[in-house]
Amino acid sequence: MQTHTPTTPFGRRTMSLGMMASQAVAKTVPEGAQVQKWKVFHTIREARDLIGATDRSLAILNALLSFHPGTELAGDGELIVWPSNEQLMARANGMPATTLRRHLAVLVECGLIIRRDSPNGKRFARKGRGGQVEQAYGFDLAPIVARAEEFEELAGAVRAEKNAFRLAKERLTLLRRDVVKLIETGIEENVPGNWGRVQQTYQAIVGRLPRSAPRQLIEDICCDLHGLYTEILEVLESFAKTQNPDANESHSGRHIQNSNPDSISESEEGSRKENEAGGSAAENDNLRSLPKRELPLGIVLDACPDVKDLVQGGEIRHWRDFLAAAEVARPLLGVSPSAWREACEAMGEVQAAITLAAILQRSDQINSAGGYLRSLTDKAREGKFSTWPMVMALLRAKLDASRSSAEKPTEPQIDGNKAGERLEVSDALLRSLERPRR
Repeated sequence: MQTHTPTTPFGRRTMSLGMMASQAVAKTVPEGAQVQKWKVFHTIREARDLIGATDRSLAILNALLSFHPGTELAGDGELIVWPSNEQLMARANGMPATTLRRHLAVLVECGLIIRRDSPNGKRFARKGRGGQVEQAYGFDLAPIVARAEEFEELAGAVRAEKNAFRLAKERLTLLRRDVVKLIETGIEENVPGNWGRVQQTYQAIVGRLPRSAPRQLIEDICCDLHGLYTEILEVLESFAKTQNPDANESHSGRHIQNSNPDSISESEEGSRKENEAGGSAAENDNLRSLPKRELPLGIVLDACPDVKDLVQGGEIRHWRDFLAAAEVARPLLGVSPSAWREACEAMGEVQAAITLAAILQRSDQINSAGGYLRSLTDKAREGKFSTWPMVMALLRAKLDASRSSAEKPTEPQIDGNKAGERLEVSDALLRSLERPRR
């Protein structure tokens, strides 16, 4: 609904509450106050919804500011402009006179300008002998100077809300993608579970999302999706542990390096000897019963996001991109060409690349990446190693890290990591995580 300036039966304007409020604000302009007129106009345009202005009324305000000489509005300077309607219409892209008057009234009601009418209703300036303006009748821009700080705060609030809305939509997109990938993994790997019911639950959650949703609703849906993501991940992880109760490779901590740190080959050999004694016939059978199909690329990238930093643009779309990233990671981790060649021969190129990406993800916990890879290669030759529990363990570590960070009273932020790599955990999700696992 547009705001009109009240008039009497004789067509003369009456004083509205908005006009009275604007005039009261204009009297509070501090001495020496000064603002950049186009900068403050930009903040007004950002906060227009909170102020109550419209796009067309701002087009008129832009025209009014153009009639003010200079680039600054000073509290102790001349702040009244007196263009005619014809001049305003010309600078407002030919706006009709009736529309012009209607949106001038909006500017007044919003407290952006004040009418300073002459006795006959005309706009003009009376100048002295030296050419200086002694009395002007027209539109007073003083409220813009007086409320400049308020406009900046409102614009900041609008920017913060837009950023929060953008982050919520990004998180929603990532959660939808991750939940779908986990469901597909569970179905394709024949993991026991009522996956039809899980899919129905997912559809019911996302079905609450209208075409245009407010931020609060998006955040509520994200909370529900995150809870579903956690439950599915626990099922997949439980399945992996059932198939391989030891899963030493997926849960190993800091890898012990040979006492001679200057010799990579010696540390690798020491690691090989250290791990040769591990494993048993039961472990061998358990690992052979794990899914033989390769993990989906999306799941691997969720578990090992650091590998994406090694490709240009930080985006891996195909396995060939992933293999190329592994080739870059190998020398960075200090893995010798021979160790990498043996890993590819024992595991296959894709599985070796997944293993290397997992080692990269936990590089801060592994002293000798080359020695660790050689020990895993030896186990792979004997059928005692699978990337499945390793990837599941990394996903669990990621979820646990998000849970621990959520317990700290820090403000939400996006750091140097890519959006979505650090999960936000709601109170509802924390409560669900406290439930005993099945």
